[in-house]
Amino acid sequence: MNPADFGAASTEIFLLCAASLVLLIDLFIGERKPGLTYGLALATVVLAGLSATGHVPPEGAEVVAFSGLFIGDTLSVSLKVFTCIAMGVCLVYSRTYLRARGLDRGEYFVLMLFALLGMFVQISANSFLVIYLGLELMSLCLYALVAIHRDSARATEAAMKYFVLGALASGLLLYGMSMLYGATGSLQLDKVAAAIASGQIDRTVLVFGLVFVVAGLSFKLGVVPFHMWVPDVYHGAPNAMTLLIGSAPKIAAFAMAMRLLVGALPTLAEHWQQMLLLMAWASLAVGNFAAIAQTNLKRMLAYSTISQMGFVLLALLAGGNAGGTCCGQDAYSAAMFYTVVYVLLSLGAFGVMLLLSRGGFEAEALDDYRGLNQRHPWHAFVMLLMMFALAGIPPTAGFHSKLAVLQSLVQVGHTWTAVFAMLMSVVGAFYYLRVVKVMYFDAPVDTAAIEAPLDMRLLLGLNGVLVLVLGVVPSVLMDVCSAAIAALLKGF
Repeated sequence: MNPADFGAASTEIFLLCAASLVLLIDLFIGERKPGLTYGLALATVVLAGLSATGHVPPEGAEVVAFSGLFIGDTLSVSLKVFTCIAMGVCLVYSRTYLRARGLDRGEYFVLMLFALLGMFVQISANSFLVIYLGLELMSLCLYALVAIHRDSARATEAAMKYFVLGALASGLLLYGMSMLYGATGSLQLDKVAAAIASGQIDRTVLVFGLVFVVAGLSFKLGVVPFHMWVPDVYHGAPNAMTLLIGSAPKIAAFAMAMRLLVGALPTLAEHWQQMLLLMAWASLAVGNFAAIAQTNLKRMLAYSTISQMGFVLLALLAGGNAGGTCCGQDAYSAAMFYTVVYVLLSLGAFGVMLLLSRGGFEAEALDDYRGLNQRHPWHAFVMLLMMFALAGIPPTAGFHSKLAVLQSLVQVGHTWTAVFAMLMSVVGAFYYLRVVKVMYFDAPVDTAAIEAPLDMRLLLGLNGVLVLVLGVVPSVLMDVCSAAIAALLKGF
């Protein structure tokens, strides 16, 4: 083994050692200094993000380590930094909520760090085996986090559903990978792509394995027909865990989709395009129409997630249709841009929910937001920005993310799909704007003071401002996404 391999994976090694150290420190002195574990976890996430930025390769270059199992490129660096930002924001937003319910225990922070490590492994995986290991490390931590409130029957039920369905999806994914391995004779993604491109393999076996891979991937994205866990888990999990599930893991799922579909199976694009098209159409329809009937904000945002991930599938579909052309790069960049913007919006929406929550009050019903503008205009405005952006209303970042996906669809000839997606966005605007109507035009039913630490208030305000800034100058983020995708496609 080359000693340089450890340098390429130094961020993951640091995160593993730091998470283990935080576990030991919490074990011995965590009860005497309850805020110490939180501080160490937040510092670990920040340092991991800074460490990732130190591994930016030269333009278009990539670093392959551990006999081809690990890859470091511009895409992996960018996604790791975005993931660290999301995890850091989750820690800050959830601290007060956890403390009020006695859940700010060391295991919460340690599990978050190990989940982050699993995401990092997924993002830099260059092998079916490594992808699966990273996925399971992340998933097992998330299952435990959903059930961390042991006295809550609803949380326990949500964790069981998440675990059982997650295990089924992992089995489907692993079976599909085994089929592809049996057909190509390799677990390494680039070698699998080369073997398929040679044309000497029975495509029946390949397509059969591809179906199972796409099914497992679709569960992690939460799209139809593998979507029923999303509303139940979002609703049943404590708000802090819903915030986590709805943010950083989406970035890891996008990375897994890019590594598998674009990195290993580009030659089979004509087959996975058809599956993505059907799932995207179904996700847009089911997610938006089901969300209309919801009076619980968490379930509404869960169904909203299903429709939002449908847009990501549309961008991946457009990229596969265009192949390695400029249109393909634009489409994949739009998918990455959409994913990052969605995570930002999810953090903001659930952040406001956590801000309003207090001991014995979850602030998850739509009526809990009545008259919020009269109680606290700034936080009502932040929530308004999140709802406008999720609906795709300018001048927010959500408008540009949807526009980029629609443009990529039109460029490759999927005009009617773009029209359908636009119509579904109009349907979705109804339930997003309903939240705004409740905040600004209904009389308040709760006059309790909103109390939150300064760091959470500042970060939530920054979250809202960033949604506006990226709406006015989206090129700031889009250039990063384009550079990452360009470097990825250059290697093919």
